Amino acid sequence: MSQVQKITDAIKTQGILPLYFNPDETLSIEVLKAIYRAGIRAVEYTNRGEAALKNFTAMVAERNANMKDLLMGVGTIKNLAQSKAYQAAGADFLVSPGFVPEVAEDAVKNDILYAPGCMTPTEIIAAENAGIRFIKLFPGNMLGPEFMSTIKEIFPGLLFMPTGGVDTTKENIEAWFKSGVCAVGMGSKLISKKLMEAKDYATIEKDTKAVLETIQSVRK
Repeated sequence: MSQVQKITDAIKTQGILPLYFNPDETLSIEVLKAIYRAGIRAVEYTNRGEAALKNFTAMVAERNANMKDLLMGVGTIKNLAQSKAYQAAGADFLVSPGFVPEVAEDAVKNDILYAPGCMTPTEIIAAENAGIRFIKLFPGNMLGPEFMSTIKEIFPGLLFMPTGGVDTTKENIEAWFKSGVCAVGMGSKLISKKLMEAKDYATIEKDTKAVLETIQSVRK
């Protein structure tokens, strides 16, 4: 099985891709452990600011020591240099806020899952023609489940995951899955700045577990 397929399957099975960033290395690792305890096996760490790469490298080391079955991706990749730096640091997959052709080309060539952010059919077609099969619908709250329902038939070979403003409520999650997505990306609605500032890892773990349960129930 290709690496792309393996990671695609893991995200699809999980039904959610949690994403977060914190400038503090220890805090970033503790959040990682909390969501892992909740049952998360694929996560996206956001490439934001100076500390991101250093933190990610430390998180990969922690994963290699204690969470070997956890797939670690990196988000907000905007160019090939960033992509290469994170691949060297041990990233299993890459996510962007937009479609970056040179990142797509490199990822396809090297069997790395790349999920570009797309907002229009034109962008989705460009990504599909570049060999990409996993699309991040971004920003999800601007597009909404109706957008997904409308375009689904045009792109039968692609998998979609909305990110940005996806809520933890059953209604919102259900609406997205009914529209045809394979997973939802969830950031601050799940791992909020407030919870991180309070170092409330128990609540992060509890909330993540609850969302995983909600996803399982709406999929039945």
